[in-house]
Amino acid sequence: MQFLLNAQKRVVQGTSASRRLRRSGKVPGIIYGAGQPPEVIEIDHNPLYLALKKEAFHSSLLTLDVAGQKTQVLLRDFQVHAYKPLVLHVDFQRVDARKKLHQKVPLHFVNQDIAPGVKLGGGQIAHVITELEISCLPADLPEFIEVDLKDLQVGASLHVSHLALPQGVSAIVHGEDPTIVSCIAKKGGTVEAESDAAAAGTTPPAA
Repeated sequence: MQFLLNAQKRVVQGTSASRRLRRSGKVPGIIYGAGQPPEVIEIDHNPLYLALKKEAFHSSLLTLDVAGQKTQVLLRDFQVHAYKPLVLHVDFQRVDARKKLHQKVPLHFVNQDIAPGVKLGGGQIAHVITELEISCLPADLPEFIEVDLKDLQVGASLHVSHLALPQGVSAIVHGEDPTIVSCIAKKGGTVEAESDAAAAGTTPPAA
């Protein structure tokens, strides 16, 4: 998904200036990184607020047009009001097309309903992590990583090492191979009761 945001250079800084910006429907922000000096900017609030509601906006390369000059950036931080639908500040990091970046991307779980552990074993899917930190060149940055559960059995787990990562993308793992998702037996012994009944040739009681 492509995102383009228009911004203007911010001349006046300070707390009072930021309040005036917000009252006029603007959001103060900053761009930094790629060996260049930080640049303070202002962005129209409503397009930014709507973009922040989209999952891909948080993990994709964004194009920021500042007074006609387009820059590739990543969203790095933003602050919102405690109870109002109001963005207070936003930070962007410039990217260098030649250098690998570190970014967290969401995991999209597919085929959960046909996983053998769910469909045949009556188990439940337990998501341990829902996003993954990766390293790649900007051009290889995926919006998300798919996790296919079609072969997951009761009692089994998928780990980061089991993922089919896109070309040019590697996972950043701290410590041992983390668990991403597991299929566990439902509470109340549903799976165990079925197994015991099958061994005894009887029918387990209905749940």
